[in-house]
Amino acid sequence: MSEIRFFYREDNRLKTAKSMDVLKTVPLNNFLWIDLNDVTVEVESELEQFLKIYIQEEEEMEEIELSSRYMETEDTIVANSTFLLENYEEETISFIVKNGILITVRNQQLHTFNETVKKVFANYKNYASGFNILVALLETRVESDADMIENITKEITALSNRMKTDNDVSENLLISVKEMQEKTMLIRENIIDKQRVCSNMLKSELFPADAKNKLNIIIKDINSLFEHTRFGFDRLEYIQDAILGLINIQQNKIIKIFTIVSVIFLPPTLVASIYGMNFDVMPELHWKYGYLFSVAVMLVFVAVILYYFKRKNWL
Repeated sequence: MSEIRFFYREDNRLKTAKSMDVLKTVPLNNFLWIDLNDVTVEVESELEQFLKIYIQEEEEMEEIELSSRYMETEDTIVANSTFLLENYEEETISFIVKNGILITVRNQQLHTFNETVKKVFANYKNYASGFNILVALLETRVESDADMIENITKEITALSNRMKTDNDVSENLLISVKEMQEKTMLIRENIIDKQRVCSNMLKSELFPADAKNKLNIIIKDINSLFEHTRFGFDRLEYIQDAILGLINIQQNKIIKIFTIVSVIFLPPTLVASIYGMNFDVMPELHWKYGYLFSVAVMLVFVAVILYYFKRKNWL
């Protein structure tokens, strides 16, 4: 859903508007944050002319090169970062800060933005400029990443509890481990991206001191999240090794059964083969009890083999 929101100060209060007409009535210095959500090219062009900025296209926002992910001029900072959605798809957000005004460009409804708006209105005096709001957005996003890591940890624990016996192991269980590894990797890449953005902003001379102090705290939180993701990877690798080990045990049991059955039937097959020969001189050929004798020999061989296997604890 296309939406534009203006956050500005007026009469020592924080107000919001959703119409471009506010640009004609509110002084430029009063604006703190302009949030663009899936707006049209015409709206972007009008804002570019009014604010004297350049809003990147979606392809430019998603560029991997560092020069496209973070740029800084004499009075403007442009930073692109990826936010994970609940379905683990990535949404690229562009942050532009010029003359203390934050402009955010996105194409999806994001929980992070709604939570940040609540924080800003709850204590708007702590947000003197767009720099402070930008830091609040990053802070809220890192908190969301922490929640996602916690959810993954619970899923890993549930997955581990499913492996109580080797009968619980299946191909689907191995696929579930792979999917969780992919999710954990996405979260890790996402927080690395936040770390890169925060590190670049710390080097900027445009950022105020109070905002830099919070950036340092965010980086410390990100570093702690790295430890959690590493622990998650270790647990998933352990579970994966355990699953593969149990699968090997299952396969060995199957091979063991086939081997035992084959060995048991080898002597009877040999006896049957001998008495199946068509030689003229065979003492038992016309014997009254020849059939019973051959069957008895086969059963004796089977019994001896079973007894031997049982004694060796192979059964």
